[in-house]
Amino acid sequence: MSAEVIIVTEAAAIQINEMIKESGEEQPYLRVAVHGGGCSGLTYGMNFDQEKKDDDIVITQHGITFLVAKDDAPILNGTKIDYKQSMLGGGFTIDNPNAIASCGCGSSFRTKVNAGTPEEC
Repeated sequence: MSAEVIIVTEAAAIQINEMIKESGEEQPYLRVAVHGGGCSGLTYGMNFDQEKKDDDIVITQHGITFLVAKDDAPILNGTKIDYKQSMLGGGFTIDNPNAIASCGCGSSFRTKVNAGTPEEC
């Protein structure tokens, strides 16, 4: 496993810090997770969390503390989280080197060792 399970760009960190300010939460963690579902079997999740679990991997980048569950770490290892802005708006992009397939809409994926639980789109 590489030195960092996730790599967060400066653009993503700026957007996350804005979201933290808007949330009004005191010193929240940002949990990055993998859930079963979507056309290809796995989907990403990002949400604020106030509690660190015993098996969480703690990653601090750009002054933000991220949590990744130990079971999700191999699936996310080396994943780059970025934020892109365009004329139509902005959004987070996730580049996971472990994903071998994704659905047509781009919101779910699968890896060589984890097919997840695909659903109908």
